[in-house]
Amino acid sequence: MSIFSYQVPFMDGHKGDFSALKGKVLLIVNTASQCSYSRQFNELQQMYEKYGEQGLEILAFPCNQFNEKEPGNSTEVAEYCRNQFQISFPILEKVEVVGQSLHPLFRYLIKKEPFQGYDLDTQEGQWMDTFVKEKYPELYQGDGIKWNFTKFLIDRSGDVHGRYETTVAPLEMESAILNLLKNS
Repeated sequence: MSIFSYQVPFMDGHKGDFSALKGKVLLIVNTASQCSYSRQFNELQQMYEKYGEQGLEILAFPCNQFNEKEPGNSTEVAEYCRNQFQISFPILEKVEVVGQSLHPLFRYLIKKEPFQGYDLDTQEGQWMDTFVKEKYPELYQGDGIKWNFTKFLIDRSGDVHGRYETTVAPLEMESAILNLLKNS
């Protein structure tokens, strides 16, 4: 099974086929517009504007499972993100990325790229590691998504090439994205 076997849940309720995205480099992100990490929307938009015509597609999957930082329905979320952050990349239907109702796409992504920990060489990585361990120990266990703005990078063939945790800013991924745009 590959990423192209999954359905994309669009805001209007229809399901699109991931196979329509073959040939693109994908960055799949679980987002939350009210989270302090929502500042990453600005860098995601910069990357989309810079590399979209070269084949980068960013897919934002809103999620309300981490401190309820994504209230509202999918339409409200998309409107807010477009107005507040000037987002032009696709914002899809709200999904769950942990627990009983874990979206199958995220189950697949987690299996392909398990949790490797936070970068403890950075102050932000140390803080996030401690925060999740102390406040949400059930989330810290296993390979699942730990917080908002976990990012998965997929090459043009649909292979998962990396998982980037919450504390990794999108611009820190630029060289990996460029490599996939040029070489896959």
